[in-house]
Order: sequence, then C-alpha cells, then structure tokens
Amino acid sequence: MSEVDATQPENFSLRLRRESLGIFAFWRRNWFKRWFRWLHYALLAILIIWFLLWLFLIRGLPSAETLVNYKPPLPSYVRDINGQPIHSYARERRVQLKYAEYPKLLVRAFLAAEDRTFFEHGGIDYPGIVSAALSNLSRDGRAIGASTITQQVVKNLLLSNEVTYTRKIKELILARRLESVMNKQQIMELYLNQIALGRNSFGVQAAARAYYNKDVAQLDLSEMAFLAILPKSPETYGRPKYAARALERRNWVLGEMLKHNLATRADYDAAIAKPITLVESLPEATVDVGGYFIEEVRRQLIEKYGDTAEKGPYSVYAGGLWVRSSLNLEYQKYAEEALRDGLMRYDRGRGWSGPIKNIAVDGNWAQRLDAQNLAGGYPDWKVAVILNKEGNTAQIGFADGKTGVLPSYAASSPKRGTGTAAFNAMVKGDIIIVKNEGGIWALRSVPEIGGGFVAQDPHTGRVLAVQGGFEAKIGTFNRATQAMRQPGSTFKPFAYGAALDAGMTPASIVVDSSFCVYQGAKFGRKCFKNFGGGAGAGAQTMRFGLEQSRNLMTVRISSQTGIERVVKFAADIGVSKPGKDFPPYLSTSLGASETTVIDMVNAYSILSQNGRERKPTLIDFIQDRDGKVMFKADTRRCERCNQAEWDGQAMPRPPARNKQAINPITAYQVVHMLEGVVQRGTATDLRRLNRPIFGKTGTTTGPKEVWFVGGSADLTAGLYLGFDQPRDMGHYAQGGTMAVPVFKQFAEKAMKDMPVVPFKAPNGTRMVRIDRSSGRRVYGAWPSNDPKSAVIWEAFKPESEPKRTIRRDELIRKIIIKKPKAPVPSQSQDTGPAADRPRSSPRAARPVEAEPEGEFEDVPAEDTVVESEDQM
Repeated sequence: MSEVDATQPENFSLRLRRESLGIFAFWRRNWFKRWFRWLHYALLAILIIWFLLWLFLIRGLPSAETLVNYKPPLPSYVRDINGQPIHSYARERRVQLKYAEYPKLLVRAFLAAEDRTFFEHGGIDYPGIVSAALSNLSRDGRAIGASTITQQVVKNLLLSNEVTYTRKIKELILARRLESVMNKQQIMELYLNQIALGRNSFGVQAAARAYYNKDVAQLDLSEMAFLAILPKSPETYGRPKYAARALERRNWVLGEMLKHNLATRADYDAAIAKPITLVESLPEATVDVGGYFIEEVRRQLIEKYGDTAEKGPYSVYAGGLWVRSSLNLEYQKYAEEALRDGLMRYDRGRGWSGPIKNIAVDGNWAQRLDAQNLAGGYPDWKVAVILNKEGNTAQIGFADGKTGVLPSYAASSPKRGTGTAAFNAMVKGDIIIVKNEGGIWALRSVPEIGGGFVAQDPHTGRVLAVQGGFEAKIGTFNRATQAMRQPGSTFKPFAYGAALDAGMTPASIVVDSSFCVYQGAKFGRKCFKNFGGGAGAGAQTMRFGLEQSRNLMTVRISSQTGIERVVKFAADIGVSKPGKDFPPYLSTSLGASETTVIDMVNAYSILSQNGRERKPTLIDFIQDRDGKVMFKADTRRCERCNQAEWDGQAMPRPPARNKQAINPITAYQVVHMLEGVVQRGTATDLRRLNRPIFGKTGTTTGPKEVWFVGGSADLTAGLYLGFDQPRDMGHYAQGGTMAVPVFKQFAEKAMKDMPVVPFKAPNGTRMVRIDRSSGRRVYGAWPSNDPKSAVIWEAFKPESEPKRTIRRDELIRKIIIKKPKAPVPSQSQDTGPAADRPRSSPRAARPVEAEPEGEFEDVPAEDTVVESEDQM
C-alpha cells in the first residue's frame, strides 16, 4: 500500500455554477460582501416598517381630498318677514369668509405668529422639526411642537388633539397629502375660518366680533396681532387676568412682523403703543322678541333636517341655513304685551307664585345664573338670585355680577295680607324676578296661569306672531301650537256652518229651550243648558243663537243637522287633524273636543277667505349656505314677477292653488253672523275698533279656559287663557271679559294703520233685508248704523231667502179700501208658505174668496245679488 500524499485533502467536493448575467450576477458576486448584505437588511427593514405603518396608521387615515369640498359647521340664521336677521341657532360662533376677504396685514400677523415660511415649505417645516426635537431633548415638561399651518388644519379637521407620536406621524403624512390637492390660499382660508380662538368663537371673523365687536376689515394692526396670538393658548391670552402675558406675546408678534418686513415701522410703532382693550362680552346680535316663534321654527327645522352634522348636511346647528320666516316683529311685540298684560290682570292680587328654580351659590354664582339664560318678561323685570338673607333683608345678585338688596316689605305677598310670607319662603339660591321701584328692588311674580296667542295673515296663511306663554326663556312649552285645549264656544261657528250646508239659513227659527238626549247605555241621558243656566229665550233666529252663544240652540241645531256633519265640517276646515276626527257627540258642537290655538285661528282665516283652504306657515323659504333655495312654502310659479322693468301689462299674479275647503257662501254667512257677535253679542267691546270685525268668544265648563278668535278681513288672531293643569279659573272668568280685552289691546296697535276693508261676499250671495228678531223679509225699511237696528242685511244662498208674505188682515184692509162692499173674512192667519213661518206656528189657511182687485205696492224682486270674483 502506497503512502498517502499529505498535500492532497482527504475529502473534497466540487460545485459547478452557470455563469449569470446582468444585475443578478452583480448581486451574486457581491452578496458575500458584508456591506452589501447590511444594505439589503436595511432596505428590508424599511419595507417592513413601511408596511407596518400602512397597516396600523396610513390605511385608516382619512382622505385629504375631502378637505377640497370641506364645509365647516355654520350656525343657521333666521330672518323676519322683512329679511332682517333676528336669531341664530348656534352652538359655536362661526363666520365663513373667502381668503380675499381677509386683510393682507391680518394674514401676515398669523404668519409671524404661527408659520412664517408657510408660503415656502411643502407642508412640513423640516428645520423647525429638528429645532423642536433638540429643544425637547434639552428641557423637561410638555414637549413643544413644530406644526405648520397646514399641519394645524389637518389636526383640527381630520385628526384628534391627542399628544402622541402616532398622531404626529399621521399629521405629517396628511399635511403632505393636503399640499398636493390644495393651494396655499385655500389652506390658509380653511385655517382662518376654523381655528379655535376662545370665547366659543371659531374662525378669525367670529373672534373679531367676540373680542372687539368688529369685522376683520375694521381691525387695526394691534388688534390683528392680538388675534394672532390666540391659537397658541386662547383660554390664557383671552382672559383679563392674563393681560400682561397677552401683551408680551402680542408685542413679540409685532416684533416678528417688523423683523421679517411683514409690517412697516410706522405701523409697528402705532400698534405697539396701544394697550389691549377687549369688550367684556359680545352684545346680543339678535332681537330679544319672539322666543316662542323662534323655538317653533327650530322644532320644524329639526324635524325636517336634524340638529347636528351627523343628521345631514343641512342640520340646524351646522348646516349654515338662511331661514326667511313670516314673523312680524311689530305684531309680535303687540302680542307679547297684550298676552302678558292679560295674564297679569288675572293674577293680580294672588301673591307670589314661587321661585323659578334654585341654583348653587358659590364663587361662580354670576356665571351660573347667566348660564340659565332666563328673562323676566317685561323689559324692566330683572332675574336675580338670593345670595344671602339676614334679618329683614336679602342680598340678591344679577347675571352681570352686580348685587342689590331686597327688603322684606318689598317682597310681601298681597294674597296673604301685609305679612312677609313670601320673603320667609325664599331660600339661598332661589332665582326670582325683581323690579327697581324708586331705587328699591321689589319682588315680582310670574303668573301661574298660562295662555297662547297667534296672529295670522288670512290671505296667505302666514303666521305673523306667536306667543305661547308669559316668557319663552322661563318655559319653552308653546301653548299656542302645542297645548291641546277645549275651544268652548269658539267652536260653535263650525256647528252653524254645518247647519247652513244642510239647508238652514241665518234666519231659520230654532227654539231656545231645554234639550235632553239619550246617548246610549254608556252615557245615558244628557241634558244641556245655557251658560249661567236659566230658561231659554224661546223661538229665535240662528243668528241670535250664534251672537248670544246659546248652548241649547247650538245643540238643537247640531242634533237636527246631524253631529256627523258637524264633525266633518270641523275636519274640512282643519280644526281636527287628519285621521283624528272629533267624537260624534253633541257636546263636540259646544267645543268639548281639544284643538290648538293655531288651528282655530287658521280655521277662522278660512272662513274670512270664503272657505279657501289655508295652511298655517311660519317659514316662507329656506336657503343653504350658498343661497340655493331648498324649501318654499308658496310653490306657485309667477312667470312675469321677476321682470326688470314693467311691461305695461296688468300686475302679474300667481295662480290660486288653494282648494275650496267649504262652501264659499256658507263661509261668508258664518262670518256675517260673527260680525253680529261684535255688534250685538258677547264681544261688543270690539266695536270701538271702528272697522268690520268678526269673532267669537269661548268659555269652557268650569270655566277652565276663556277664548276669543276673530279679526278683520286682513288679519286674524286668537288666544286662550287657562292653567296648564286645567282647573277652575273662577265664576267671573269669561271670554268676553278676559280674552276679548287681550285681543283688543293687540288689535288697537296692529290694525291702527290698516285700511278699513269689509268682508267680501262670494259670487251669488243674496243680501236681503230682514227683521232681526223674526227673520222675516222686510220691504219698507232699511238697515241703519245702529248695531241694534231692527232691520239688518242678511246673507242667503240663492233661492233660500225668505219669500214675501202678506198677513190676511193687511190684505183685508186693502180690499176694503178698493171695494168697500166686499165681504170681510173672519180669518186672520198668515197666508205665506209654511216653510217661511216659525215651525211652532199653525199652518195658515188660504182665503176662500177670489183674488182682490187692485194693485199691491211695488216691491223689488231682489234686495241685493252679489256678483263678485271668488276670493283667492
């Protein structure tokens, strides 16, 4: 065996490799080099990190493109009937402006304070980030950032305010994205419109109003510089106790503007010499009237569009709506005064009704009282809180921080004599109403009784005024639109209207006497009675029954007509809601079912407009933030109404689209009878208005409510007074003595300058002279201006007016004069048709003799036939 060669390996292997070309060969040749491998490991780590960032951060980020069409939440504004702003629905103060509307000097002030290189960088200030990082490493406490204006926009609109590195990374990524889809001016516009600047103001324009009560165009440089320091810490710099720190920061901003040529030396010198003077609080930009009307509009808008941005783009508190309402501020003031005075007249002498509510009294009592947003009702009534009681005096405080003294004798309760029961009942923290009388604060009481008032334009259905109680800021429950109450005798015109549709006339005779009816096993026998009891007035005309509000006549008429007809008439005229008809009981004809003031007023408006349907509306139209009309109450088209110049033709009028709710002549007949209520009935106090007025009083059982509804041809109004939890108001309470004075006080002012216009009868109405007591037709006399004239004009449907009748004794006298030798008949009954005489009279016998010779006196065939256009 030969020796093994020591120079050769004992075992070895060989691997053949195919030659590679291109980049793959380069990679294989260099893979065994350490630097080459580490480079690949680093790239792989970057890819993994990027994937993790995408998975946990980037994937869930909102799109920056959404900001291109971003619309900040804006308050909705309400205007009155003349287009003047009167209220805003806002949870934040915001006003949106275009970039060009901001003064250049103001933009420069914000650049100096927040991001001087904004127009130079691409959304991220890298040198600023490095400087902030070094500063954070060398200091303790809260980390400082280097956010650009772009980053602040992203953070405020797309991200949260959490202070984390994760949020910061998201902010950087979105800032770059935002810069790629929007230009600098658009980003700056977003910033200036949405930045939070304290005092619940968002955006520079809102802040200018909040701190200086000025628009941005009216600010000087010192004021612009102050607003520019607020984004850093609005709750600090905006408070008076930090005025020194705010002044120091403002002067720094002015210095930066001068240093970087953003302001001239002259502007700088003038601005830095000025102190910081801020308004204490933003004055009310809206009128303090119409609280119930405004609240009802808000309810309707929320029902239509929602209240928050989550409910839709046109929400009340974020949609930036412009709402044109039908509110007439003058009428609203008259309605508020009249209703309050009426409530006070009833409440006079009844003593203190108690505190409005109770709050904690501590160092922040003024702010806490102000946050209640209460008002006293009358302009000179103030809201106060009991701060302390010592002996016979109480220290009271007001929302502005001022204090006063309420002596016990000024808080005595008239209901309990001259003692101090009301003063003793007060405790610390009670919110009360006081009035300054000769330098002494005296206690005032909010009436416990409530009521509702509505005024409406009968031609259009637009609601002009709504007052739903004593004061909307004390209680927002709207008794004019929400309270379901029994209307009492104000419902009777609808029962009479149903009877007129069934063939009766205002001259029909109805017996006013006791009336009982069996209503089935459940309700048994029901006997009705007139208000105040007593015997009836016997056979009377329908007009008499409505003018004098006779319950027995109303029930008898409804029984003969059919209560179902009455219920249907009420539904047709809108007193009852669709699908919720009143129960078919005779008591319904006396107003025993429930409805609202606004529905009753609207029904009377339909009567005054000859039965044309009306819908009560508080909103004329709604526009979005860009001015596009989204809703119109009147959808009729008027082709020539928007012409620039008159074309010489007749005034264009939109077509009538209201359907005929009830018979037009029936409606006018009811109105004509209701004019008699004012002339001779239960509302004679309104004769002093010296114009055609129709209306009806109402007093429910108890009485628990008193009503009046009526008006003129151009204005309808109605109201009720009563406790929220119905209870007797006292036997002396009646619609004619309590409700009519409220309407009169309103009408004296509201109708002062209105033209005197009569109610127009529809086409075909026959106006006939009749005897007011008997309902018989009259030929030899004419109506006079005396309200109690025996002869009046009455309205009839064609062929329904009373026919001419001649009593036989008159006929005999004529015969004797012409032919003295003719035999004289012994009978003396009426010779007219039975349908023309009272039902209680016996049938008249016709004369046996031949017709007498000679001519009768000349009598016109018709008194008056109305030929007029139908009402729109």
